[in-house]
Amino acid sequence: MVKKFLIAFFCIASYGIFAQNGTISPYSYFGIGDLRNNGTVENQMMGGLGMYGDSIHINLTNPAAYSKLKLTTYTAGISHTAFSLKSFTEEENVGVTNLDYLAIAFPVAKNVGVGFGLMPFSSVGYNLTSETTNTSQETVTNVFAGEGGLNRAYLSVGFQPMKDLSIGATVNFNFGRLEYQRIQSVENVQFGTLDRRESRINGYDFNYAANYTPTIKDKYTLYTSLMVNTQVNLTSENTERLGSFSLVNGQEIEVIDVDLEANNLRNTELKIPTITTLGLGFGEEKKWFIGGEYSFQKFSDFENAFLGLENVTYNDANSMVLGGFFIPDYRSLSSYFKRITYRAGLRYDVTGLEVNNKEINNFGITFGFGLPLGNSFSNLNIGFEAGRRGTTDANLIEESYFKFNVGLSLNDKWFIKRRIN
Repeated sequence: MVKKFLIAFFCIASYGIFAQNGTISPYSYFGIGDLRNNGTVENQMMGGLGMYGDSIHINLTNPAAYSKLKLTTYTAGISHTAFSLKSFTEEENVGVTNLDYLAIAFPVAKNVGVGFGLMPFSSVGYNLTSETTNTSQETVTNVFAGEGGLNRAYLSVGFQPMKDLSIGATVNFNFGRLEYQRIQSVENVQFGTLDRRESRINGYDFNYAANYTPTIKDKYTLYTSLMVNTQVNLTSENTERLGSFSLVNGQEIEVIDVDLEANNLRNTELKIPTITTLGLGFGEEKKWFIGGEYSFQKFSDFENAFLGLENVTYNDANSMVLGGFFIPDYRSLSSYFKRITYRAGLRYDVTGLEVNNKEINNFGITFGFGLPLGNSFSNLNIGFEAGRRGTTDANLIEESYFKFNVGLSLNDKWFIKRRIN
């Protein structure tokens, strides 16, 4: 019954992934939109650490962790993010709710696990207005709007070839559509102009991981990890329409399809450079853990020729993460609170995005709780993240955000032979 319910839930909820508008950030205008955090709530609340794995949770960022699984695990996560967008002169508060991931994983042999699922990869969602004055002292209004995003379907496998060493690999298929629109109107002019662009995108990438976790003094564990997310090779099929419209009734006039073939822009390639992540941690199994990760990416190689933006530069990116968890007593029968997992972390991201000669970086603080469900291994995970991205300098926008996450991790037993008929 549980399996049938979850299959139905996956089918219904997967529609939500494809239909959602996952961000309202003006910085989603650049690149292929905001790249989404693809970790579960458990990982996100440790600052986004991907190195840690255990026997009852899915790790979406580290395929080597699948070798630890002992039970079939279903997981899903949703989030609500409240944004405060502030320019030098104005401030606006908005919010967005998302379905973050749907996944299932299970052991298929001793020290071998596989998993698959769906999640958003990037999101575009903005609506901006700017006003300038032309040489005739008339007000020129530009409205920029965008929506859409890329989704990701993945398949992972992890296994342990020898004691303390786990390795794994993930293949990702990314697909989706991005839409951009610019509308311009001039004071005392009857007609406005419009520029609509659309990209249909798909492509593959791979994620490889290796974890080495030796035991120290029969009680503690040293955690080391290496993760390499290979270059994401995307193919973009583009269309563009230009024309004018009436400012009185909005009726479009003489809208034409642009010949993109002439400029070799009908089909373009988008290459998101390789991300390499190194991790180091220390802890006591089922008790506590603390770790850190450093990621780096040659993002300066990225280009989106179809958009042709002049005020943006892509530089090399890096990220630093510190996080961990604490469980007072996972076997406690007298106190529920002692069985709760307490998580916390922080992160600083040099995103590589530079707009109007200003770096757009991100800082976030995370914390959360893993709440056991009854006497089973299933749990409800609740998390919070507060952070800030961007700046008000150079006519840009500073984003302050508060994110609330809820993740459900359910466990079951598959492939267990019946001992009594």
